[in-house]
Order: sequence, then structure tokens, then C-alpha cells
Amino acid sequence: MDIRGFCQCWKWQVVCSFLLCSWGWVSGQLRYSIVEESEPGTLVGNVAQDLGIKRAEISQRRIHLRSEKYQKYFSVNQGNGGLVVEERNDRESLCGSSPRCLLQLEVVAENPVELFTLEIEILDINDNSPTFSSNDHIIKITELLASPGARFALEIAEDLDVGVNGVRQYTLNTNPYFSLSLKNRKDGTLIPQLILEKVLDREEKAEHNLILTAIDVGEPARSGTCRITIVVLDINDNPPVFNQSVYKISIRENLPLNTVILTLNATDQDDGANGEIQFYFDGHTSKSTRQIFSLNEQNGDIYIKGLVDFEDSNFYELSIKAEDKGSPVLEGNCVVHVEVEDVNDNSPEITFSIVTNNILENAPIGTVVGFINIKDEDFGKNGEIQLNISPNVPFKVKTNQNRYALVTDWNLDREETPQYTIELTASDLGSPPLYSKTSVTLRVSDINDNAPVFTQSTYNAFIKENSDPGTLLCTVSATDLDEGVNSDLVYSIVESHIDGSSVSSFVYIHSNDGNIYAQRSFDYEQIQVLQITIKVEDSGSPKLSSTVPVFIFILDTNDHPPTLLYPEHSEDLIVQERIPKSTSAGYLVTKLSAVDLDSGHNAWLVFSLIDPINYSSFQVSKHTGEVRTVRGLQETENMEQQLVISISDQGNPPLSTTVTVLVSIADEFVVERPKSGDFPTNPKPPSDMTLYLIISLVAISLVSLVTFMILLVRCLRKDSYEYSSSCCLLGGSQSKAYTDQYQPALYLNTDGTLKYMEVRMVPPGSQGQSYQTHLPPAPEPQDFSIVQPINYPQLKDIYQEASSEGDSLNDPNNVSPNMIMIC
Repeated sequence: MDIRGFCQCWKWQVVCSFLLCSWGWVSGQLRYSIVEESEPGTLVGNVAQDLGIKRAEISQRRIHLRSEKYQKYFSVNQGNGGLVVEERNDRESLCGSSPRCLLQLEVVAENPVELFTLEIEILDINDNSPTFSSNDHIIKITELLASPGARFALEIAEDLDVGVNGVRQYTLNTNPYFSLSLKNRKDGTLIPQLILEKVLDREEKAEHNLILTAIDVGEPARSGTCRITIVVLDINDNPPVFNQSVYKISIRENLPLNTVILTLNATDQDDGANGEIQFYFDGHTSKSTRQIFSLNEQNGDIYIKGLVDFEDSNFYELSIKAEDKGSPVLEGNCVVHVEVEDVNDNSPEITFSIVTNNILENAPIGTVVGFINIKDEDFGKNGEIQLNISPNVPFKVKTNQNRYALVTDWNLDREETPQYTIELTASDLGSPPLYSKTSVTLRVSDINDNAPVFTQSTYNAFIKENSDPGTLLCTVSATDLDEGVNSDLVYSIVESHIDGSSVSSFVYIHSNDGNIYAQRSFDYEQIQVLQITIKVEDSGSPKLSSTVPVFIFILDTNDHPPTLLYPEHSEDLIVQERIPKSTSAGYLVTKLSAVDLDSGHNAWLVFSLIDPINYSSFQVSKHTGEVRTVRGLQETENMEQQLVISISDQGNPPLSTTVTVLVSIADEFVVERPKSGDFPTNPKPPSDMTLYLIISLVAISLVSLVTFMILLVRCLRKDSYEYSSSCCLLGGSQSKAYTDQYQPALYLNTDGTLKYMEVRMVPPGSQGQSYQTHLPPAPEPQDFSIVQPINYPQLKDIYQEASSEGDSLNDPNNVSPNMIMIC
């Protein structure tokens, strides 16, 4: 038994409601069914349970319905979540004659807010009886004209119910003259017709009364009746006749209103009123057709009354009758078939279904990006589509049996174009053609195909010695053209060893920001330059990396005080010297020679006499450290003078060393000669001394010439050198090993003659530094002076470029510690 038919019984309405509810829920849809006219309070279904809401949460979720049209008919019980009838509903008033009556509502649940779609089907019950538009129907039949088998149209009964509850049967009371014939129309409507069984004779019987009954098959069955009166008229024996029983015409959709599409032609052989014809739509023409077409009763013109739309309906059937004005009225019938032709009035509709929003830039050619669906409601050429894609994009449309796919056409590069906007244009083949456009935005996903690159080819960092560990040295920075995790950079130090120690014990780099920090305190006197290699690596797969060299230059600070080298002194820096009482002004008492392990300004030494007022008989040369008499000694002078001399460097702050020189004045003594034996032990007459000086000058000149020639040859053979600041004495490059190990110094007399030249080797532990050293002179009474120094720059010393003081080399007081002094 059909479940809907089963539900027609009133006593099974509630059971049927739950049965259909369960049936709809099993099919995967949240849908309920209930018969019309249900009493208020009737349970339709449990919404909360079907939505998976626990009973304890029903009051908190506050479930309610939302619909502008149907909300008043139903409500949700806030206690148990049940959907109940709030107000009686009539299916016919809600849905008319529609076969199915579905009410669309929305279920809203709060805390959190959720929205669900709910369909409630109103099931029909047989609560309406078939009715005729008129209870009395009169048919006039002229005697003798209607032969047996003649058919007469009867009125169609209407029933507001649908399905089995609608009209399914007609009956006619039994009589010898008429019978009933039924036929089904295409839409399922049952058409009753009256058939004449034998010739009528007005003189025998002028009027026949029939009862036409329309019956439905609902539970219980209902019926309606119409009284048919057959009036037998006197003879009007020629009815109107159409020149065609069936007219077939074609019209185009969207024709203007009042356009005449056909003029009917009917003739009547009678004369006078019996031959005058009027045209009408008979009862077999549907209401929807009458809304589209209209008929002129007088001339038979059929014209457009409403909108003709091929997409709504492409065929119409019009049943026409022609009646004369005779008595009785005779009629003729014809059928007009109207075929509607399509015109190109619908643009194509494009729907793009994307496979992925992000396409890998290394996606192979031919990779499917998305599918394209095109719909055109027109037919024929008007519905055939051509699809075009915007030019100069690496994509194309691939067609396969009227299915379209967007695929890649060449290789992608995210770094060049990270996003594409593609315009799809669909046009039909109608005349004129119609088209539509849509835009698709596609983003290219990154792959790790670019190695990180440092912003500089090399980095230089400067740090003062003795700086605290953790001092920021410099920051390296790199960029990566990729994005996301492929551009997340990690910095590290390439492992190496410096003087046998791991480079990580010297410096540390922050892996995220590239900041390089000192791991220890540096000593300029031990190391001046650190070269490390920094590596940057991205986080892609596979990882890509690059390296950059970093030079860390240690800057000297003034952390060493001057140290006295000569003359010999006791532990508390006391020097003892003896001079004759007959000393004249300018007599060389002694010469202090000191050294400072620092470099630059920090090693430039200045000699000064402390409290010079009390010791006005002596003076100290500021730069050479020579202690001389200012005047001849007086008889009243103390036999022992104590000179306090300060040796200070030029650092900031300056460091100094104090030396005490005890000068003993004797009437007469023998002057000691230097232990080196470079000079004669006994004084020579002035004439012999001049001879020795001439011989020495010639010998020294020869030695100097040979030395300079050797240096010149080495400079010319040297192709290039690592540091631009290194140069030969005569303008070319000089061997680092030579300048690092030997420092010549020339000593002259006050008259400009050469005293002697000394070449000293720098101690091997000096790390390539040179110190300003004041050597002891021969204890001769002659005066000495300093001439312009000759500069020997060290190969790795860039201190002069990085120093903030920036002292000029033209200052005669600025004597570099990296210069060979000629005295």
C-alpha cells in the first residue's frame, strides 16, 4: 500500500507523520512530513534530537524557527526540542494545486549560533469535494442534425485536492440517448465528453435531464454533481466548419504583445443568423494558455497576450470552437498547435570549480587547476559555446567532450609573478552572439628554489681590546626571494680553528637576527685580525645556503704603561749617572730609552721633567729622552742631584712611568764606553776623529746603497700584495718578513754628519708590531737631533684607517710607532 495513501485516514495521521519523518531522516535529509489540518500541539518531530543536540543542552541552545511565511504554523518546544503544530494549516491555501507542498524553514540554534535548513511536507487529505463551475449546464442540440456518435464537451470538475484525492472518475446517469466518454490529456486531466447514442426527436422529447457526477478516490471518497439539460432545438442543420481541424504554427519567443499569430477561418452554409460565426476557447484550453494567448471573437484572430518564453514552455495547444447564431446554435471545433522557436536571449553562465587555490611554481605543464562548467538555456546554435581565456597567462583551456579544464601551459615562477588573474569569456553561436565573463584569481605557491644572499660581499667589524664578552661586533643580513618557511633564515658560523682553538670560542652568532657577539675579551698584542666565515641557511626542503667572510679587527687600547729599557736601573726605577764638575751647557747626562707594548697614539712616548724649577740646571728632551745640562755647574751646586722624569704615552687616558735619575757631580772621572765596542775606547784628536768620520760615512753610504738596491729588486719582482697600504721604501711593495723582523735606525751628529746606523731585530713575540725605541747614545759630548722619520707601514695594520682620532701624518709630533726612526 502506498504510504501516502495510507496516511489519508485521519486516525493514522500522527502515525504517518512520524513514519514519513523517519523515512526522510534515513535518506540523509532533515525533513518532516505532516498531514494538513493537524490539530495545534501535534508533534511533527524532535528537531534537537535529529540535530544531535543533547537533551541537557536544549534550553541553553534556545532553538527556534525562522521564516517570514511559515513561522506562525510551527514552533519548537524549548523543553524537549520537539517541533509541534502551532496553527492549523491548509495545504490548498499554502500550495494551491501543486502536486507537492514543501515548506522551507530555518532552524536557528544559539550558543553557539548554528543555522540549519528544514523542510516540512504538508500531506494532502481529502477535505475538498469536486465542484463544477456551474451546477447547471445546458446543451442545445438541434434535432436530426446530430447523428449517433456525435460528441459534446462537458464541463471539467475541479478538486482542490491533489493526487488520489483529485478527480479520478466521471459517471452519468443511465439513459437511452446519451453515454459518457472519458479521455486523458497530456497533463493527466480527465476530460468528459457526452456521446449521442441515437437521433433526437424534439417532438418525441424536447428536453433531456442528465446528472454528471465527478468522483475522487480519497478516503473517504467525495463527489460533486452537475445537472445537464439537453435542449433539443429545431433544425439548424449546418454547423460552422473550420478549414483545418488542426492548425500548426511556429512563433518566436519574446514576441511583442498584441502580435497576431493566426487568423482562424470557419464557414457556415446556413444563411442569416444561422451562418454568423463567433469564436471562443472551449473548456479544454488550459488557464495558463489563456494567459498567454487571446482570441478575437468576431474575426478569429489569435494574438499574444502574455510573455512567450521558450525556456518556460516550447509548445501550446489551443482548443477553439466556432458557434453560429442559429437556433439552435451549432459549433465547430479545431485545435491549434503552437510551437515556440528559441531565440538567443540567454547569456552563457560560467561556473569555475577550483581544484586548488595555490599552485606550486614547479607544477608540470598540463597540471589541472580547476574545472569550468558553462550553461546556456538556449538551444541549437544559440546554446553552443565558445570559451576564450585572457592572453599572456601561463594557462590554457583543455576541452574534452564539452567539458572544460584549466591547465598550466608553461612553467611558473612565483618570484616573477606570485598571482594571476585570469578572465574567462564564454560566447554562444547565436545571432547576435551573447557572452559572459568571469575572473579567476590563482596564487602561485613557493618552492625552495632560491638560495639566501647576503646584502654585502664581505663584512668588517671593529672591537677594542679588553672589551667585555658578549659585546656586539656587527650584524650580517641576508635576503631570500622565496617566502614562508623557505625564507626563514638561520645564521651560523662555519667551524674553523684559530691558533688551535675553535672559532666558536672566539665569537657567537644569533641564529635568527645575524648579530655576532664576542665570546671572550681580545688582546691586541696577541691578535689583531680574525677572519671567520658566516653561513646562512633557509628552512626549506632541501635547504639552500650561502657564506660570507667576516673580518674582525681588534683595536688597540692604552693598557700598557711605558717600560724603561735603558739605562740600567734598579727595581724601583732609579738610575745613577756621574758627570764631571766642569760640564758645560748641553752636556749629555744620559739618554732614557723606553718602549710601550701598545700601538698608535698609545705608544707615542713623551719625556718630561717633574718639578723642573728645582732642577733648573737640567732639561729632558720631550721626544728623545736625552737628559742634558742647561748651563755650567756652579761651585755651590749640590754634589748629587736627583731628577724625577715622567715617561707618558699619548693614550686616553695616558699611562706613565716615573724614573728617578741620581746625578753625581765629580771633580774628575773616566768615562765608560759602551760594551758593544762599536766606538773607540780612547778619545782621539780632532783631526783623527774627522778622518774616522769620513771613513764611516763612506762605508755606511755603500752599505745603504746596497741595501736599497736589494729592496728595489724585491719590490720590482713582487707582482701584487694583499694590502694596499703596504709599500716599499722607494714606492713599491716590501716583503713583510723583512719589515717585520728588521728596523734600521741612523744616528747623526748635530752638524749633520753620520754617527752610526743600527739595524735591530724585532722580538718574535711582538705580533708584527713595531715599537718606538730610544737607544742609548755613545757617551760623547756631541749633541744629537731627530730628523724626519721614514714610514714603514705594517701589512696588517689598519688602525690608522679605523681610529677615530684621525691624526695627520704631517704633524711632526705624531711619530708613528710603526716607523723606523733615523737619529
